[in-house]
Amino acid sequence: MNGSGKSVAAVTIAALMLASCGGGGGGGSSAPPVTVTPTPSPTPTPTPTAGCSLSSRQAFAKAVIDEWYLFPSDVAGNVNPASYGDVQTYIDALLAPARAQGKDRYFTYITSIAEEDAYYASGSSAGFGVRLAYNPFTQRIVIAEAYEGAPALAAGIDRGAEISAIGTNSSNLRTTASIVAAEGTAGLINALGPDEAGVTRVLRITDASGTRNVTVTKAEYDIDPVSDRYGAKIITEGGRRYGYLNLRTFITSANAQLRAAFQNFRDQGVTDIIIDLRYNGGGLVSVAELFGDLLGRNRNASDLFDEIKFRPEKSAENSQHFFTAQPQSIAPTRLAFIGTGSTASASELVINSMLPYLGPNMTLVGSDTYGKPVGQIALDKASCDDRMRVIAFALTNADGQGNYYNGLASKIPNSCAADDDLGFPLGDPREASVRAAIDFLSGQSCTARIADTRSASASRMTASPAPGPEMLVPAKPTTAQRELPGLF
Repeated sequence: MNGSGKSVAAVTIAALMLASCGGGGGGGSSAPPVTVTPTPSPTPTPTPTAGCSLSSRQAFAKAVIDEWYLFPSDVAGNVNPASYGDVQTYIDALLAPARAQGKDRYFTYITSIAEEDAYYASGSSAGFGVRLAYNPFTQRIVIAEAYEGAPALAAGIDRGAEISAIGTNSSNLRTTASIVAAEGTAGLINALGPDEAGVTRVLRITDASGTRNVTVTKAEYDIDPVSDRYGAKIITEGGRRYGYLNLRTFITSANAQLRAAFQNFRDQGVTDIIIDLRYNGGGLVSVAELFGDLLGRNRNASDLFDEIKFRPEKSAENSQHFFTAQPQSIAPTRLAFIGTGSTASASELVINSMLPYLGPNMTLVGSDTYGKPVGQIALDKASCDDRMRVIAFALTNADGQGNYYNGLASKIPNSCAADDDLGFPLGDPREASVRAAIDFLSGQSCTARIADTRSASASRMTASPAPGPEMLVPAKPTTAQRELPGLF
């Protein structure tokens, strides 16, 4: 993926990555199932030695920023590391100027090597295995998605269920409304407990089966990038067939599943495709580029998918990815991407990179994306289990289009506003965003553009509609929570 000369791979252990860093809020399978085996918990951070003192770790972070940061002129000077009690707050102080301009919304951070490696290999995490959103209007937590092989789904908790109370046992349940009143939404995160195997909570659940208390114990699990239940399938309607693919995250284990899904689309002759990235916060560039290749059967080897650009003195690291047809590739006739404010980074890379080739035959359905046209490299201080993720490159498509810090909707003329309807399963044609996507693919016009609804909302003088749910995101997310906003 890298250009000539001394490559990034030579100085980093981890791959180029696009992560959402928590993202924003977002308002059936024909591919074979993946076998998921829980990965052991990350090993503990080594006991600090002289080389792992706070000052040495801060110095490591500063050196990485000085050498690689994409916006060197937006790094604060005269920041005294001794004034900060940990590495991340020191990083935040250094990068305050860039963040004030919206260039780096906490995309540069220090994390655990062991934790990150476990996630990017197989989606390893620990918790209930659900994506949680908080609805400030109802003051309840809503399940946006539940993962197979994880405790919540095994306990009968799935998309659309509401959590109205949380406790460590049935005798000390507190309503979500009372928790928020006393502690804000951070109180909800605290009430749910640490994301560690063995942590048990009692949740009051309301869904189609009624209201009940459910005891759930957190456990280790691997996230299946393409759901066995609804992740890849063909929807038949009105004598036409539409491919549907929901990718949860751009990790290595997604590659085989993407290939299998596109092989099925190819075998069935399906070229009108819905790509659901509504909760996908990003991941590995290599997986995003494979995704593009699978959509590029009719592209020439000279057709550019994306370009990676480092700061001028690191231009030897710049690279381009040209479409490389795969055995499973298809030539899409029309594409409908589904997005929300949780759609970020690698997801946005795929959408932006297809736009020059599909033009009016492509749409974005749902709401605007997060807005992250930059990516990170990683440098490690292995003896301290420290991985420094630093914004080091910008991304553009074949038309040179990047800088979509405010989301992609304004770049897509026929984007179509639609709700994320938690009352229906993902991939269900009755769900509002899937419905709007099918309507576009079938040739129907959109009733409202995303950009227009944003403008109308901003200028409306009357009371706005009841707010929808937004993903719960901890102040210090884990690697998995950066890529999957709302994960618990």
